Amino acid sequence: MSSRKAKMAEMPVPQLVLDMGFPLMFSLLIQSLYNIVDGIFVSRVSEKALTATSLAFPVQHLMIAVSVGLAVGLNAVMARTSGSGDRKKAGNIATEGMAIALGISFVFAVLGLLFAGVISAGMTDDAETARMTASYMGICVIFSQGIFAEKVAQRTLTAAGLSRWSVYSQLTAAVSNIILDPILIFGLFGLPALGITGAAIATVAGQWLGAVIAVWANYRFNTQIRFSFRDLQFNRDDLRSVLRIGMPTMITQSLGSLMTALINGILMPVSASAVAFFGVYYKLQNFVYMPVNGLGQAVLPITAFTLGAGNKQRLREVWHWGLRYALCFCAAGVLLFELLPGQLLSLFNAGEEMYRIGIPALRIIALTFPFAAYTYISGYYCSGLGNAMVNMTGGMLRQVIVLVPLVWILMKMLGIGSVWYAFWIAEISAFLFCYFRVRREKSKHGI
Repeated sequence: MSSRKAKMAEMPVPQLVLDMGFPLMFSLLIQSLYNIVDGIFVSRVSEKALTATSLAFPVQHLMIAVSVGLAVGLNAVMARTSGSGDRKKAGNIATEGMAIALGISFVFAVLGLLFAGVISAGMTDDAETARMTASYMGICVIFSQGIFAEKVAQRTLTAAGLSRWSVYSQLTAAVSNIILDPILIFGLFGLPALGITGAAIATVAGQWLGAVIAVWANYRFNTQIRFSFRDLQFNRDDLRSVLRIGMPTMITQSLGSLMTALINGILMPVSASAVAFFGVYYKLQNFVYMPVNGLGQAVLPITAFTLGAGNKQRLREVWHWGLRYALCFCAAGVLLFELLPGQLLSLFNAGEEMYRIGIPALRIIALTFPFAAYTYISGYYCSGLGNAMVNMTGGMLRQVIVLVPLVWILMKMLGIGSVWYAFWIAEISAFLFCYFRVRREKSKHGI
């Protein structure tokens, strides 16, 4: 038995979930941390600048969703092909993936050149906010090749068992962004102060540096899966396999982009400060949810392996420990949001209006975190049991189907102070759906 199989079969479940989940949690926390730091620096420019980044966020998030979904599909197909011993085919799949990723990034770039200004003007009536949004969004979209190349190259490293180099690449992107932000935004070391434009440049520069590290590590250390554009041959069956696996991830990841765009559209006519706050909330919320997401991504392969091994007692343990750890993270998030909402908002240079809206909103929404923990873990657990629709449907219920219409209804009927209660109904609806689906899946497999 290989060392990986031995670990999956024999390591105590509490330790196994953390052992496999920690690298994923760490990388996702890095992502959410530098989003928070980026927001903190931008807020020092002005609240309008912070609002502009919130308005641009759905487009950024959409690019990340597409790149991550493609990379997840590639990771699975590359790992399976490499494991079968066909390294040449695995290398061709990796090269196909990189070519497609760069092609998609150039489509985004063209759309950014043509429509960034039009989209931004449609989001707000304030000319200065629209200008800032167009500047920030345009730079991030036109130079999106970095984020697409970075994700594909990182997943290629992971598929070859070189996950530490994937983490190094993410650290490079995050740290360089954090360092460049104040330099370019405020004009340190004799450079001109570029404001929100500097924040966008710092973001894409970090992505490009992360991509350079990941691509270099592949050429230097990855002997199993090699990029080779000279010998590239597009294979429809391989591409279908990549999309079949990656598309659900793209859709699930895109839900956050759709949700923020729709809620921004509801909030903007009422209060620009509410839009700025919602962008801050989403960054802070991700810092709580990212460890839970990482745990879920670890629970999925452990569940699938254990199901294949037919160990029902161990399957029960995977469910219980994954959920317990997730609830612990979310309980910590609840305490943080309930006890220190003002301090959290002060990190983003909040004005009086944002404090008035944001402090009660953070306390209201925080109470839903434990329900979200259950939804996350149950979705990944059911995916490991062979039913990926639970994950997708749970995400759609909590982020779009229930949440967005309720926000609109409550805004029209009761005003902005009431809209945050929509999160209660949306999260409980998703929780109830997942609760009954988990019971059904467990019963089907005799767990």
